[in-house]
Amino acid sequence: MFFHAIYNMQSQIKDPALAGQGKLNLELAERNMGALMKIRERFLRERPLEGVRIGMALHVTKETGILVRTLRDGGATVAITGCNPLSTQDDVAAALAEEEGVFVYGYKGETNEDYYKYMNAVIDFAPQITIDDGCDLVTELVTKRQDKLEGVIGGCEETTTGVIRLKAMEKEGVLKFPMVAVNDNKTKHLMDNYYGTGQSTLDGIIRASNVLFAGKTVVVAGYGSCGKGVALRAKGMGANVIVTEVDPFPALQARMDGFRVMKMEDALPEGDIYITVTGNKHVIRVEHMEKMKNGAILANSGHFDVEIDVVGLGNAASKRRVRPYFDEYLFPDGHSVFLAGEGRLVNLAAAEGHPSEVMSLSFCGQALACEWIYKNRSELGPKVYVLPDEIDTQISWLQLKVMGISIDELTDEQKRYLASWNEGTA
Repeated sequence: MFFHAIYNMQSQIKDPALAGQGKLNLELAERNMGALMKIRERFLRERPLEGVRIGMALHVTKETGILVRTLRDGGATVAITGCNPLSTQDDVAAALAEEEGVFVYGYKGETNEDYYKYMNAVIDFAPQITIDDGCDLVTELVTKRQDKLEGVIGGCEETTTGVIRLKAMEKEGVLKFPMVAVNDNKTKHLMDNYYGTGQSTLDGIIRASNVLFAGKTVVVAGYGSCGKGVALRAKGMGANVIVTEVDPFPALQARMDGFRVMKMEDALPEGDIYITVTGNKHVIRVEHMEKMKNGAILANSGHFDVEIDVVGLGNAASKRRVRPYFDEYLFPDGHSVFLAGEGRLVNLAAAEGHPSEVMSLSFCGQALACEWIYKNRSELGPKVYVLPDEIDTQISWLQLKVMGISIDELTDEQKRYLASWNEGTA
């Protein structure tokens, strides 16, 4: 193992000397996560998670660090590992490892072996509540670590990909405890996925390649909330955007939003930059990459590194690293393509993930979901839940207050009208 390990209780991180910079980054995140800070203040007063063990598999970023502090201030003890081998910010991990009641496992660039070793270190912590990003932690629990299932009260899931997996588990009857689909909050998937993914994806591609988006043709695979955000931001940077889809309605939306819509095969002669945000597997295959323009750039912002067939690409072309997290693949015919972030989440592999303001809303959902699970634990079964609308609305109110925005209120007459059926055309 090439990295230095420090054992602070159970923590295993890359370099404790990075903690100083990590603390500064955490301080900066706090300044821009006002809504979550309001929840943290209440948690510190009320201690709604007193004595609860929370195990997390999330991107170890400065924003996640503020969620960890919020849960800790709510009375919980927290163990955290990364949910992607390239997404841990080593300085933040070092800073969190110094904090009481927090155990951290991970480093940027983990091997597959270490990734699962650290996942199991969190499971060995015997969490009562899990927080997952992509469902690897829950999958490991229910398939290989049933010895730690008995004490689990419930869990939360951050991503579209993870919710898809959880619903499949529920359908097959293998889900063993209640899970909250935090991703289904409006304040998550219509904010984080849309505004966050759009900005941070382009940020990651630019940091990796220094490419100019203006004048380029960008092919966006998938037009869900993430794809909508990526397409809008690429258009705003001056790119010509093509959308590829398999679902007729989002394809129709993309066209109505002013984008060209076509099959991936038809986009190949035109694309300069390809971005996958589908949550599916092998959306871009070797047969596609063989037909791309010389010098085309590929990047993925879906959770797992399977949307682009990276293994197939490695077998078909020779690889060389030309910049950090930016690799050239040369085909036998002499043309090459460039892959950003090793085909993993480019916004975290090559950049810093979503801005703090956006993650504040997502992590308000995570914190309140943990509180909701713990309060309602005796009434919940092994299924996927969505948080009540009033909690989602509460998060919106918190953010509006932080932003200094006031909105109108319904009059009593308006409330009566909306609750009635007997008023029509006068």
